[in-house]
Amino acid sequence: VVEWGDDVKAVSEDEAMVLVNHQATGDVCTLMMCLQDKGTVVRQMMWLMDHIFKYTNFGIVSLIHGDFFIRQGRAHRDQQLVLLKEHLEKYYRSRNRKWIVLFPEGGFLRKRRETSQAFAKKNNLPFLKHVTLPRIGATQVILKTLVAPQENGTPAGRDAVIKESKSKGLQWVIDTTIAYPKGEPIDIQTWILGYRQPTVTHVHYR
Repeated sequence: VVEWGDDVKAVSEDEAMVLVNHQATGDVCTLMMCLQDKGTVVRQMMWLMDHIFKYTNFGIVSLIHGDFFIRQGRAHRDQQLVLLKEHLEKYYRSRNRKWIVLFPEGGFLRKRRETSQAFAKKNNLPFLKHVTLPRIGATQVILKTLVAPQENGTPAGRDAVIKESKSKGLQWVIDTTIAYPKGEPIDIQTWILGYRQPTVTHVHYR
């Protein structure tokens, strides 16, 4: 793995939201590996993952760790956002979490690209080939729940001052892009069985 861009280790002690593009199940493994040397963030981070990851080899670990498994689909969207807010309020600060990781595209590139491009064309938005337009529901919930309330640049109200002494709230958004040669992503099965030839994966931070 080759890492590019800003040095995110420099903000490892601050609270941050990490936005990552999504191409295959191996993206989670790649990012977990990359963040191992970024200070204490690995043991102080929370993941938002598709509920299917609950049934993978690291699913039970993530459950114990307090990560959130989100169910996709319009039928579940509103309920999942309510559950996410409740989960953040219950576990994020009580477990001393610093970083929260999510995949705002809402699914794999190969499944979402065509729909994303059609939506972009209809709404005069950028036509993207290598990533999709982000879904903003979970991102909005995270920002509203974890950013410290402000009034004219200062914490709002007495209660906010008390909270501010314990936590400054989210301070950074880290835009992370994972890129595979020829656009051929690596899935979890490949990570486990190693049946593909070694390749270089690029990870860019901003």
